[in-house]
Amino acid sequence: MKIIWTPAAAQDRADIWDYLHDLNPTAAVEMDNRFADAIVRLRDFPEIGPAGIISGTRELIPHQNYRVVYQLDSDAVWILALVHTSRQWPPTER
Repeated sequence: MKIIWTPAAAQDRADIWDYLHDLNPTAAVEMDNRFADAIVRLRDFPEIGPAGIISGTRELIPHQNYRVVYQLDSDAVWILALVHTSRQWPPTER
């Protein structure tokens, strides 16, 4: 199964990296490794995450502070968002 990062999810990951790297470069590397490991697990076991809050999605928690929101397709796992658990999810419309 292939993994496809949406532009929004890729930006989420980059933003997390930038934030953590400014505070602690080692922590940024460790967290990004956790994200990578979680994504590998999704490639091999795409149904590992329970049903998500948004209908048709699933969620995986690679670290107590982050959730990976994804959707399954016939031959791909679409990574939709990487969200800090303290943030409102799904986001509300303003």
